[in-house]
Amino acid sequence: MPKFSANLSMLFTEHAFLDRFEPAAKAGFKAVEFLFPYAFSAADIKARLDSHGLQLVLHNLPAGDWEAGERGIACHPDRVEEFRSGVVKAITYAKALGVGQLNCLAGKAPAGVGDAALRQTFVANLRHAAGEFKKAGLNLLIEPINTFDIPGFYLNRTAQALDILDEVGADNAFVQYDIYHAQRMEGELAGTLQTCLPRIGHIQLADNPGRHEPGTGEINYAFLFAHLDRLGYGGWIGCEYKPAGTTEAGLGWRQRLAL
Repeated sequence: MPKFSANLSMLFTEHAFLDRFEPAAKAGFKAVEFLFPYAFSAADIKARLDSHGLQLVLHNLPAGDWEAGERGIACHPDRVEEFRSGVVKAITYAKALGVGQLNCLAGKAPAGVGDAALRQTFVANLRHAAGEFKKAGLNLLIEPINTFDIPGFYLNRTAQALDILDEVGADNAFVQYDIYHAQRMEGELAGTLQTCLPRIGHIQLADNPGRHEPGTGEINYAFLFAHLDRLGYGGWIGCEYKPAGTTEAGLGWRQRLAL
């Protein structure tokens, strides 16, 4: 049976952020994840996790100016010092919140920078982050994201992510495999999961089109959940989708599809 974590950056958004933990627990989730904790004190977030018996399974490294449309800075040659400061901040929050893995968003390729410089910067930043994470007992994740939703995003395919991780050469660095993004960019979901599972540290989901809950689109989630069980995947699957209606109204897919 799959283990689902609620992504509080997209679910229960009818509530203010710190008020989303309670409805997630009431809906039966045992774990949560979200994009960023940095606008809140770690103590306040930890209090909500503890009071509702929730485990935090994932958050991201700082990713630049999100409100201005930035989606990561790890491939930006002129932002290396900012990235390294973000690594320190992310580790501090991770230790306080008890999370064991953090996702690094590559970012959009900046104009005028060649692919060689983008890759060199990304690999060097990942090596640095993986080394600091290793000291802290953390795993590093990188996530391919489709270029329909985020045009210009540097890391957009599974094979590209694996090739970059090969160059990084860190045993605590893995792929964050988002089924929705993978479906839009490459398909071949079952085969990729089977082939690459040892190198996948976390899985996320949404259906396509619309990025809504499973069962609203073309992806055969009943098959994929059973497939992951057969493969022996024991990690969390993050529910990172946009509810078609209210969050609570759309949660019936867990009983229908995850049998």
